[in-house]
Amino acid sequence: MTAPLDLYGSNISYFTGKLENYFRIKGIEYRLHAMRFPGDGKRIQRELGVFQMPVLQLPDGRWMTDTTKIIQWFEAERPAPAVIPADPLVAFISFLLEDYADEWLWRPAMHYRWHYPEGAHFASRHLAAEHFASVPLPGALKRAFMRHRQRSGYTTGDGITAANIDGVEAIFLRLLGQLQAIFEQRPFLMGARPGLADIGFSGPFFRHFALDPVPLEIIRQHAPAVLEWVARLWNTRLADCTTEAPHSVPDDIGLLLEEVGSSYLPYLNANVAAVAAGQQQFDVQVGNVAYRGARYSRYRVWCLAELRRQFEALPPAAGLEARALLERHGCWAPLWQQEELPLLPGQEEGLPFRASTKMVGTNERV
Repeated sequence: MTAPLDLYGSNISYFTGKLENYFRIKGIEYRLHAMRFPGDGKRIQRELGVFQMPVLQLPDGRWMTDTTKIIQWFEAERPAPAVIPADPLVAFISFLLEDYADEWLWRPAMHYRWHYPEGAHFASRHLAAEHFASVPLPGALKRAFMRHRQRSGYTTGDGITAANIDGVEAIFLRLLGQLQAIFEQRPFLMGARPGLADIGFSGPFFRHFALDPVPLEIIRQHAPAVLEWVARLWNTRLADCTTEAPHSVPDDIGLLLEEVGSSYLPYLNANVAAVAAGQQQFDVQVGNVAYRGARYSRYRVWCLAELRRQFEALPPAAGLEARALLERHGCWAPLWQQEELPLLPGQEEGLPFRASTKMVGTNERV
């Protein structure tokens, strides 16, 4: 029997939950360990080049980071049963949706957790006890530190203000309507069995939207099929699935792609422009929502490069289909808007065993 993997993170963490869903669906045994600060932070920085959450240690002692690249590595090492669809068009759209869930839906997820007192009280108490149990400070001080740290890093410190809160929450409310309609028709995003797109969306949902008090109540009242999907995904094993992997992209996925084209890709382009100009903060208008003082991210420049690389790797026929689908839903032009991407030399080439750069400042999002 293969020894279980050692996963270090938090049991209310966005990306820890994403990776847990992957391992469970794939049938890969793992043990979840709470990161302990400050000791684990120093070790992770030494082993991986950056400090972030979660990280994974293989039985042979190697360390891994970045959930997307970890999943891709495991899919190559243990291809069956596959999470990445065999159909190249479905696989590319799944990758695009995973990236959107990772790098854009974190914004409303962080907002709901840390803006509202109910969420901030729950999360700060949990995280202070989980990660700082050995730090000899009063609990109230540790909780206050967590609230300040997360708000200054991921909500008020990343362009969310009183003027755009409604717009941030509208991202979540639109998404619920789109997903409710999908899950009323089928059990998973692309069809009758879970895939990479579902894993990506488990990040914001499993340990944030479907856990934190305020968004959970909204889901209960307005999108019960989404809540059922969260539980179904956690409880499904691909080895038990008898249905075939999807061979086409369902028409209703177009609504999600329109969100990618109208919000996420314009944000990525604004981030690219900021990095190219050497600006650590930037302003961006996404639809009718204005973000002021958003933090730049070199990692997200690489994300855009990865999306392009995935498209360019498609077989010719699938590439034509993908382009037509992206054009139909407003994704094609923003995908290629920036001619030059300001990547660092060799940026992220070491993933998943070594990272070059992630978010500015602190790197874990919980």
